Amino acid sequence: MKTTCVIIVSLAAGLMAGTSVLAQDAKLPPASDKPGVTYAADIKAIFDTSCVKCHSGDKPKAHLHMDTLAGVLKGTKHGKIVTAGDSANSLIVKSIAHALPDRDSWMPPQHNKAGIKDLTPDQIGLIRAWIDQGAK
Repeated sequence: MKTTCVIIVSLAAGLMAGTSVLAQDAKLPPASDKPGVTYAADIKAIFDTSCVKCHSGDKPKAHLHMDTLAGVLKGTKHGKIVTAGDSANSLIVKSIAHALPDRDSWMPPQHNKAGIKDLTPDQIGLIRAWIDQGAK
């Protein structure tokens, strides 16, 4: 009986964990269907409005420069934020879609002093398309 209870509790915990992962994935807006998305033509303006205030200059937050394509692709001192060809697993997408469990990792930060608003689902979808198309 004890073994059966342990198995049932383990299965329930696994299902609950799976549900939370699915809920996080469900938060990601779909990628835009726009072809030929580039950093220069489509993404830079979004980053300039929503990210560059904190992620540029001599002391960018998290050592992340988002004012250039090279800076975005380089990532932070902890690693890359863009996985070219795989937006669903790119840290930047999870962060801007608020699909990370740690709210301190959500970008832009909630209630930030600069008054920067959350990205729209369309903006996130365009960033996803850019990444899925190779992040060029």
